[in-house]
Amino acid sequence: MFCQLLLQGKMNHIPEDNRQYKSVDYWDERYKVEESYDWLGGFSKIRHILEKYIKKDDSILVLGCGNSSVSADMYDAGYRSITNIDYSSVCISTMSAKHADRPGMSWRQMGMSQLSFPDASFDVVLEKATLDAVMVEEKTPWEVSPQTASFIHQTLTEVCRCLKPAGLLISVTFAQPFFRRRLYARSEYHWSITQHSYGEGFQYFVYVMTKGQALSSEDAALEMKQLESTQFLPPKTLTTTENLDQEDFLSKIDL
Repeated sequence: MFCQLLLQGKMNHIPEDNRQYKSVDYWDERYKVEESYDWLGGFSKIRHILEKYIKKDDSILVLGCGNSSVSADMYDAGYRSITNIDYSSVCISTMSAKHADRPGMSWRQMGMSQLSFPDASFDVVLEKATLDAVMVEEKTPWEVSPQTASFIHQTLTEVCRCLKPAGLLISVTFAQPFFRRRLYARSEYHWSITQHSYGEGFQYFVYVMTKGQALSSEDAALEMKQLESTQFLPPKTLTTTENLDQEDFLSKIDL
């Protein structure tokens, strides 16, 4: 793993402490020197899934865009209404200048838990590993801390508000269904949940939430279980996650 990092020149971007992944100062400094990085693979890895759901004329919001090439690749593939947000001013300044020749693509500094868009602004909201980064300080995959759970709930509530009727939240993550569906399975979000996977060897996951559709019976039961108890007993064995990604924090949490 470390050999791969050295070969790819990423070693100098990995912080000594995973908590730095939640610091805007860390990201500002990183974006000053790093040209591009795609968590969990680029657009080509998920294109076959996204094309099933996103129409070329859809209005798209990308949460925590970072310096990923996904937005530009989607634009070049024909998706021309893309709004990108990130809480790093360095990121937004750099990316807006880099992609100034792509009309219809905009860049705004903004936190994802407090979106400053009107209700029903977007057909699609896309996040790729952004929620994963929020969970870097979690000690166990079996119980999310109240602070993190509150932040995620606020973010998902804001996403719901900004989605048009029948709009989609598409979440790309390394988080397995057992750990991630329980965060999404809440009837107050007024959406259904569908999942896909991709990758060779290790599987990554794509969760598609459709606004205005009811939870499946299985997800409704999961929500009820969550309401009854927040305690989860781990199974006898856990699957390893040692090769999830080149970045260190993805091998230390399994949410």
